[in-house]
Amino acid sequence: MIRNVMKYTAVAAAVWLIACSDKQLEVINPNAGDTRRVLGTPNDAESLISTYFKRWMSGVYGNTTNLEGMANIFGLMNYSSLANNCQNSHAPFSGATNFNSPGNTCNGEQARLYFILGEVTRIGSNFLGAEAAGLTLGSASRDGRAKAWSEFLRGISLGYLALMHDSSAVITAAMSTQDPGVLRPYTEVMDSAYAALQRAIDLTAATPAATDGFPIPSTWLPSPTSYSATEFIKLIKSFRARFRANIARTPAQRLAANWDLIVADAQAGNTADIQLTTSTQTFNTFSWRNQYDNFQTWHQMPPFIIGMADVSGSYAAWIAQNVSDRGSGNNGFFMVTPDTRFPQGATRAAQQADFAITSCQAASTTCKHYFVNRPIGGDQFAGLGWGWSNYDFVRFHSWATSGDGTSRNGNTLWWPKTELDMLQAEGMIYKGNYAGASALINVTRVKNGLPAITALDGTSPVPGGANCVPKVPVSPFNVVACGNMMEAMKYEKRIETAYVTYTPWYLDGRGWGDLASDTPVFWAVPYQDLQARGTPNSLIYGAGIGAGNAPNSSSVKGTYGW
Repeated sequence: MIRNVMKYTAVAAAVWLIACSDKQLEVINPNAGDTRRVLGTPNDAESLISTYFKRWMSGVYGNTTNLEGMANIFGLMNYSSLANNCQNSHAPFSGATNFNSPGNTCNGEQARLYFILGEVTRIGSNFLGAEAAGLTLGSASRDGRAKAWSEFLRGISLGYLALMHDSSAVITAAMSTQDPGVLRPYTEVMDSAYAALQRAIDLTAATPAATDGFPIPSTWLPSPTSYSATEFIKLIKSFRARFRANIARTPAQRLAANWDLIVADAQAGNTADIQLTTSTQTFNTFSWRNQYDNFQTWHQMPPFIIGMADVSGSYAAWIAQNVSDRGSGNNGFFMVTPDTRFPQGATRAAQQADFAITSCQAASTTCKHYFVNRPIGGDQFAGLGWGWSNYDFVRFHSWATSGDGTSRNGNTLWWPKTELDMLQAEGMIYKGNYAGASALINVTRVKNGLPAITALDGTSPVPGGANCVPKVPVSPFNVVACGNMMEAMKYEKRIETAYVTYTPWYLDGRGWGDLASDTPVFWAVPYQDLQARGTPNSLIYGAGIGAGNAPNSSSVKGTYGW
């Protein structure tokens, strides 16, 4: 049974780090008879862990065969009528469920993140176990960097396992390399992530300065940012702030989060936008980032969230209809907005003239807007009416088509500072610090053509009168009204993180109570792992509504009445 579990955790192609002498790392390959010296040197051990941030990225961002496509549909950030990557089977308002029965058609997507991040956790833990048993890389600075890096890998892997799944094993340095671990609830998994990230911070701070220590080599974490000890600690705290907020699966849990700690980590986190340097040869990632070239089939922006920017009355009229009637007759949603992240103009022709996608196809070009009004005739496809839209997300079109010279090769935004600013603003709103929150929210509002918030309270509508942004559905949920400061914060975070961070509208919407009712709020442990652990098929479960799924695994009707 243990061999079956290890098969599905896919740990480093079945190569296991184990105890070693002072200058020799020993390994066991369970698929070979006498391979205790496969990774025979400290250099080999360090080389192995140096590749595992890229491996982590491949599990989270780097393939369309993962949870991201489904979660983006759930979060109303994307719509597609295709069955590819289980998108159309996860459309809200239609009984979407995270099925987990053996052999289900979504099994590859639902297993990828779980098993790859389990692998990364195992490798980081095994390396730490080897160092505890006597492995040294030759200097205190090199050892300290490697241990901090390994704890960082463990922390971000356990963190995302806890965000997306209901439970997971927590592999530690003290465990046998053949021990698959016991499944722990997601809250315990996240606690282990916090502990690993704190150890990474402590180890980084304690590592002596030397030429073979920090910064983290760019081959480990490809980025134009030089990850000195100081910058590395900022990145770790940024992850921890994200995890502490997004672990919530209900509004009550989100409100009960320790916002003092979240705000403190966000303030001590990244101080600027963070980019990664991608390579189609060695570091190809962000597979869901830009689907413009497949707009007729794969991707369009449904109106639920982006429509909050409309000042023409189109969104109000759309919301006034029953969900089943929205977009009936295959009518794409058109809006007018003062938000300059969208194309400008009072007609579709004017918006298309304002911004042609060909204007930002050259290498290293910033697109004029984040969204484009798609060409006439480019919005004809089958699907649910509420998914029909005139708009595509194209913020990263230059990177997708030309990169810094060739397609998807070069620097691209990975972590917008706005995410951390909005985490601070959210915590400040909960604490009644409206002045502090408005100052942060106004940064991107004013930059993008929206008037600054000046009413320092939690109830006043945002400025703009009839042209206010955002407009949100309010009771009885067939009308809209100007949002308050909290809604302004949510709007800015959504627009600035769309397709940048991992499933942002799903994770935030889950905690804010903004998902459509009956949307699954997590994915179960993949059936492959449950089977390997001896779980009978009759006890394998999924998430969402329906018999045989985990209780309390779907959202209720929330903020906007969806």
